[in-house]
Amino acid sequence: MKQWWLQQSARIDALSLRERAFVFLSVIACCLALADVLWLSPAMGAHQLQTQQFAAQNAELQRLRTELQSAPTPVDVNLPLRTEVAALQQKLMELQSQVTAVAGSGSPALEPVLAEFLRRREGLSLLSTATLANDASAGKDSTVTGVTRRGVELKVAGPYGELLKYVKSLEQALPNLRWGPMQLRSEKQPPELTLQVFVLEVQP
Repeated sequence: MKQWWLQQSARIDALSLRERAFVFLSVIACCLALADVLWLSPAMGAHQLQTQQFAAQNAELQRLRTELQSAPTPVDVNLPLRTEVAALQQKLMELQSQVTAVAGSGSPALEPVLAEFLRRREGLSLLSTATLANDASAGKDSTVTGVTRRGVELKVAGPYGELLKYVKSLEQALPNLRWGPMQLRSEKQPPELTLQVFVLEVQP
């Protein structure tokens, strides 16, 4: 190997200055070509591929943003129902307050409470109402000293099933009511129900 290098060195020494420069430039060109093949070209190819992938991802992201911005605002189909439920709950709370006042004090607000329950039953109509006179000797309540009953008589007309649901709703919502006689007349349609309800009133 040493002998080979000596021979090549002797050949280079025998060359003129121009020939030496040409050989030197040729060696540099070969080195650069080799570096381009082994390192620069693969690196540039990988960089170009990553650039293309990045551009494609940006384009896809921009497309998704455009679709999102142009998409219609989602409509809450349950909003009217929730609004109605909230209104009904508020109305129910007001009604419960009236019921509590009626059951606890025997105030004359009993009629509007009964009428409100009546409005909830489709097909029923109120024919008449009457306030019953205070009764200090009515049934089992007469054994309690200083307690009287304030009552209301209702006459309601409508389908039998709705009349039954109306009475059940009163029983469930107003457990402290005292019930008087009920009379159902079905000679003509729709049937007519006459009922009496009472609340207790403590005399001072």
